[in-house]
Amino acid sequence: MASIARRPDGTWRPRYRDSDGKEHSRHFARKADAQRWLDEVTATVVTGMYVDPKAGRTTLSAFYATWAARQVWAPGTELAMSLAVRSATFRDVELRGLRRSHIESWVKTMVAADLAPGTVHTRVQNVRSVLRGAVRDRLIAADPSEGVPLPRRRRRAQAMTIPTPAQVGGLLATAEERFATFVALCAFAGLRLGEAAAMQVDDIDFLRRRLVVRRQVQRGAGGTIELRAPKHGSERTVTLPDRLLELLAAHIEHHVSDDDLDGWLFRTPNGTPPHQNTVGHQWRKAARASGMEGLRLHDLRHFYASGLIASGCDVVTVQRALGHASANTTLATYSHLWPDADDRTRAAAEHLMAAALQDGAHSLRRDVEQ
Repeated sequence: MASIARRPDGTWRPRYRDSDGKEHSRHFARKADAQRWLDEVTATVVTGMYVDPKAGRTTLSAFYATWAARQVWAPGTELAMSLAVRSATFRDVELRGLRRSHIESWVKTMVAADLAPGTVHTRVQNVRSVLRGAVRDRLIAADPSEGVPLPRRRRRAQAMTIPTPAQVGGLLATAEERFATFVALCAFAGLRLGEAAAMQVDDIDFLRRRLVVRRQVQRGAGGTIELRAPKHGSERTVTLPDRLLELLAAHIEHHVSDDDLDGWLFRTPNGTPPHQNTVGHQWRKAARASGMEGLRLHDLRHFYASGLIASGCDVVTVQRALGHASANTTLATYSHLWPDADDRTRAAAEHLMAAALQDGAHSLRRDVEQ
């Protein structure tokens, strides 16, 4: 219900009631301005964009504290979200006072601090999730971060580092014996750090030559160990090459006691599986020893994927082996490694030429030589 009335002092008072029956009003010197304001409010109600004018008085930090408490997150996600909000230069600004310029200034600050483009994108996306939560809670009418330009990221083909077989061999040769098996699982089975750390002996089926990824290790608060299900869609069965099975069998024989054959494949002195800090320390030691300090453990996963693709595996096969939630994720990450149309055309023409000239190859070569 809305109306406009003229007051005794000559001003115009438009008013309306919201869905909760609460009355809102303002005063204008001209009736046209009062009507325009009332029309704008009515339009937001009709389009579902209406927000109480008194809403949004809470700051970004304060809203995040209540909003985050309702979210179902893995520990890593919670840490990343909290870091993003704390880094926002407008965290203490009331939501109703946020403008696009606040987000633009924050982005400029991060770029000036030489943060990687990927880091800037991640932080902005995390804060954008909070702002969209505020929109859904009807604290603000629209997300002020929408459409804010972000720094260009490197193309995946240039940003991705894929070790060579010789480099992987060097890592296996220089790593401590116990850790070499961990490296091999990442390089020849495509396991993520947390997945390899959470492997148990009975996850390996030597008869069928495969292993099952059932869980992952994550670092909790204070460096504690937390066991969680793999990332969404990552529960999977991975087929293993014979030489990796031999390496795993030798590792179990030398490092797993007979009374713990259903326990952890990689056990710390405390009896727990290793988390990322422990693995990271061992990885840096192996990388330094092999002269490859620039490599990351996750690059071994790229090495595995590139090997599958080079061997002719299709997208779905690679997706299942890596535990991606969808084939779109696999293509978005590794599409540049698959042969393109030129490669396929060239290979097809090569086969055609080989078949056609199989009998007359020598005579053709003599004609060319003449």
